[in-house]
Amino acid sequence: MKTKLFTSRIAAFSAALLLSTGIAHAGDLFNRGGSLKDAPVVHSDRPELSANVALTTDYVFRGISQTEENPAIQGGFDATYRMFYAGVWASNLDFGSDGNGNDIANIEIDVYAGLKHKWRNTEFDLGVIYYAYPGAEDAGGELDYVELKFGSSTELTDRITFNSTTYWSPDYTGETGDVISSEWQVVVALGEYRGMKPAFSALIGYVDFLDDGFEANSYTYWNAGVEVGLNDKFTLDLRYWDTDNDGNDPNAGENSEARFVGTVSASF
Repeated sequence: MKTKLFTSRIAAFSAALLLSTGIAHAGDLFNRGGSLKDAPVVHSDRPELSANVALTTDYVFRGISQTEENPAIQGGFDATYRMFYAGVWASNLDFGSDGNGNDIANIEIDVYAGLKHKWRNTEFDLGVIYYAYPGAEDAGGELDYVELKFGSSTELTDRITFNSTTYWSPDYTGETGDVISSEWQVVVALGEYRGMKPAFSALIGYVDFLDDGFEANSYTYWNAGVEVGLNDKFTLDLRYWDTDNDGNDPNAGENSEARFVGTVSASF
């Protein structure tokens, strides 16, 4: 019975992936203060290494603050070779404290790998991400989890890109079981002004809890904002976030309410 259920969910996930390939995705303008945590890939016939660092007023992930609405410093390293990529990324966070006054979690470290391939005007991204919370006081449920990711990025015009990404976790954070998260985004390049390259983007996402007892936790989130490439290394992102969580997840509370977030990032 469990095997049949697992097979049916794999089939449903595969169908979602096939749908997302037709919709497209452009990952280059996702920032790490947003929802995607793995960096865009720069294809090269030789191995390439890069580093990134960011300072954000609030670490928001899928519409929910991970820092109790406080600032975060984030950074990571990426390695790429042709269509393959791998990397590690980390951020401070604040999940509050348990009943004994111990901090539940103070740091998140993500390890990821995958491959990207471009066909005509669409780039496809297949990867895996492991989210780890070292030293977490997570007696109420294992916080660490893994996700499979499939994304596509289609250049509709020379200025407009449409993005779609689907994530699947067989056992999401907090032992909440089978979860599929989907995101769709439009990015519009606004040209260039005195060396700066602004772009407007808007995103909508949905987190779907599939296991019995957790379906009510499902929610929609969205954001809209402007990202400005100040030069070849530094980027400023100003973004509005909101969700329809409205208490669906009792652990989210005010962390799922509307907010403005500013992020300054650099890559080397």
